[in-house]
Amino acid sequence: MFGIVVHRDRLIFAAGAWALTARSDKSPDRPGQIPLLVVRGENLPHAWDQAMVALWEQGVNVRTEYDRRDAEGEFIDPPSRDCTMVIEVADPFGEPRIHKNFPGGPEELEVYRQEVVEGIHDHWVDPTDRDKWTYTYHQRLYTYSPTEDLDDPKAARLRTINQMEYIVNKAAATHYSRRIQAITWMPTADPQTTDPPCLQRLWFRLLEDAEGELVLNLNTHWRSRDAYKAWFMNAYALTDLLAKVARQISEKADRPVKVGRYVDISDSFHLYGSYFAEFEPELVKMRDNPDYRTRAWPSDHPAVAAMIEETRSRLKENPDYMRSSPA
Repeated sequence: MFGIVVHRDRLIFAAGAWALTARSDKSPDRPGQIPLLVVRGENLPHAWDQAMVALWEQGVNVRTEYDRRDAEGEFIDPPSRDCTMVIEVADPFGEPRIHKNFPGGPEELEVYRQEVVEGIHDHWVDPTDRDKWTYTYHQRLYTYSPTEDLDDPKAARLRTINQMEYIVNKAAATHYSRRIQAITWMPTADPQTTDPPCLQRLWFRLLEDAEGELVLNLNTHWRSRDAYKAWFMNAYALTDLLAKVARQISEKADRPVKVGRYVDISDSFHLYGSYFAEFEPELVKMRDNPDYRTRAWPSDHPAVAAMIEETRSRLKENPDYMRSSPA
């Protein structure tokens, strides 16, 4: 078991005769510059493994607004690890598709997938109620309606826009367009909220393969990303949305559309210092055994399939039985 040692600007995982030292943000090679890291994975679990190790080994130490302090005002938590991250997933539906070690399980994945793709929690959006949410991604993508004040239900709003309907129509009509995109940000209101969207934009691109069939690629752009507790669920849900959009374009254009690669771009891809103790066993596994398949389930694994099916049944009866996070 690793012990975590915090020494000035250095974070150390100590284990017997050796230690893994994370670089300081005062590293002499590029002082003051957030690293740009690029990783490529054959599927979702492989990509997440690669990204988490790269973040730890090559990220920088950055304080956050969420770091806890003691009664004297001294920091309790270590600084976060942070970088700008670009992750390419060659085959978003390649098996095994579900990582065993992200903070959650098949049930949480299915709930969150339906939240993003089907909008089962859009009724939780009510910024005037502290027990509800400012947004869901589904709500922003399918019923985008900018306002100047999210807290005021009487504030003027622009007309509601179904951005995903536009994406399908535009792609079917002009498959080579570079304008097939949707956004979540409301510059008139989101900067004033305490919980603005992390996801900023979806950008789709259709290309023809060697057989002349269309392939739908997706880039997602994020201003901020909880690398440990949010990335895998985000990517799992949004690649399912990619598949849904591909099917809809195919139906409208009356020609086959395949699912292509997925690229995930995070301005701040971070691991909170308060998570280090929880994350350290996963880091050990990722570093000691590079075969990610030992840490992943195929989506048709009998136990996984049973848990997902049971979750779907429960959600049909009560979509509120489990609450996930909009981030």
